[in-house]
Amino acid sequence: MQVLNLLKTDLKIITKDGKQLVFDILRRKYVALTPEEWVRQQFVHYLIQHKGYPSECIGNEISISLNGTKKRCDSVVYGCNAQPIMIIEYKSPNVDITQHVFEQISRYNIKLKVKWLVVSNGLQHYCCKINYENGTYQFVEDIPAYEDIHTYAAL
Repeated sequence: MQVLNLLKTDLKIITKDGKQLVFDILRRKYVALTPEEWVRQQFVHYLIQHKGYPSECIGNEISISLNGTKKRCDSVVYGCNAQPIMIIEYKSPNVDITQHVFEQISRYNIKLKVKWLVVSNGLQHYCCKINYENGTYQFVEDIPAYEDIHTYAAL
């Protein structure tokens, strides 16, 4: 798999029936190792190991119902009282981060109303903080530590 713009982490990868699988520490099972899953697993490990996100506060493949259809958020981070505070959308490294990707994650946010949106293809990462009171958003340079988003969400 491609080297990503994230601190390296060791993932458990096995081959079964000729297919590579990676262990998802959040779902506690092996899943198909696709390029998008490679980004997800590396990113989740980065959040836990380097940004202080508790693994029990992150969920992968979170189902939501939106306008009568089922959608899946790639990852959701939870804060106080199990309230969602961040949605993360992953793309394969060969997929450009476009306006369409931001529209996709924004649609998910209609339902969850989180304060933070993150989009990553493993090479580029974009993080946006939403201010609902002012109806504005602001891109931040780096993915914030859990302590920072958790504190913000508790205000």
